[in-house]
Amino acid sequence: MIGLGYAGLPLAEAACRSGLRTRGFDIDDSVVATLTAGRSPVAGVSDSGVASMLDAGFTASGDPAQLGAADTVVICVPTGLTADRAPDLGPLRAACATLGDRLQPGTLVVLESTSFPGTTEEVVLPILERCSGLRAGEDFHLAFAPERIDPGNTRFGLVDTPKVIGGHTPLCAKYCATFYSRFVDAVVVARGTREAELAKLLENTYRFVNIALVNEFARYCATTGVDVWDVVHCAGTKPFGFASFTPGPGAGGHCIPVDPVYLAARAEQDGFTFTLVEAAARVNEHRPADVVDRAGTLLGELRGASVLLLGVTYKADVPDVRESPARPVAAHLLARGADVAYHDPYAPGFDVDGRLLRRETDLRAAAAAADLTILLQDHQAYDPVQLASASRLLLDTRGRVSGSCVRYL
Repeated sequence: MIGLGYAGLPLAEAACRSGLRTRGFDIDDSVVATLTAGRSPVAGVSDSGVASMLDAGFTASGDPAQLGAADTVVICVPTGLTADRAPDLGPLRAACATLGDRLQPGTLVVLESTSFPGTTEEVVLPILERCSGLRAGEDFHLAFAPERIDPGNTRFGLVDTPKVIGGHTPLCAKYCATFYSRFVDAVVVARGTREAELAKLLENTYRFVNIALVNEFARYCATTGVDVWDVVHCAGTKPFGFASFTPGPGAGGHCIPVDPVYLAARAEQDGFTFTLVEAAARVNEHRPADVVDRAGTLLGELRGASVLLLGVTYKADVPDVRESPARPVAAHLLARGADVAYHDPYAPGFDVDGRLLRRETDLRAAAAAADLTILLQDHQAYDPVQLASASRLLLDTRGRVSGSCVRYL
């Protein structure tokens, strides 16, 4: 496995459990050291899981020489955004060059990192062929199999989530399907790599658009005095034709706000515009400002006010702050002169534009002292009754708390 993060490490664990001899490569020395010491650097794999992997012969290393000895290499490196919010394939290109210099005939290479359609055959393939002198589909096998890891999901995991794969050739797809069948219950074979790549983008863009839809519903309900949470609850009782999404402070994480950017960037190159996706992006990007505007209305004046943010990770009970809407919320509050602190059991540090926010550890005392407490992420550690009793004024963006001091977004 190249990349031992949220996608690569759970995959490595599943491979180890299936009896496959598995090794991991990562350029982050701290990740390698943590795994070697028997601890997990990600929430999706426990320390005991890492211990079992080590007992099964798993090793983590920053030495790329081991790549040349592998029968199968799976690339699970980050595909995020640049500073100007464009697709960043730098880590992927670097990983492919590192692998290409050591690629051996007969190897199966699988890309799991999410990217725009054409990445496997237009980015990965040329680098591997140029660096190795081998031909994809003839000397080595190449496929795309998008990761479908959902951090914090206790119902569906890697094994019981169907695995979509797309091969550069039918034989490449066959080798890839055989590999994943060792530890995944069901394999779905796409027509090719582009179909598999676009399927992943469709999955997350679907969520992105529906998040925007319910957030816009929330804005409308706020202007008309309608209870949006009751609207969502009632609509969600329909057993067919409706998938329930809930309002919030914005779309966060390493997939939902990122994947539509990859989709739109490639579509633009192809002379196509996803107008619905662009509209959804505008709604979701404005959502943090809605939170701050609501805070300003409640307090009358934000300058000099003390504001406590509860939950700065992008998802409940997950220690990941990538693309968290808490960051633009905090940035807007700071720009309007508020004194901002945060509380989050999963985030020991949280910075906004290079500025480290003050972290509060005594939740009750911090909420009692703040002019306004804003619930951004509904971690299970946050007891609604305690929040209502401790807070002087609470802005609940998740519709979870009730009480005389509680206001909704």
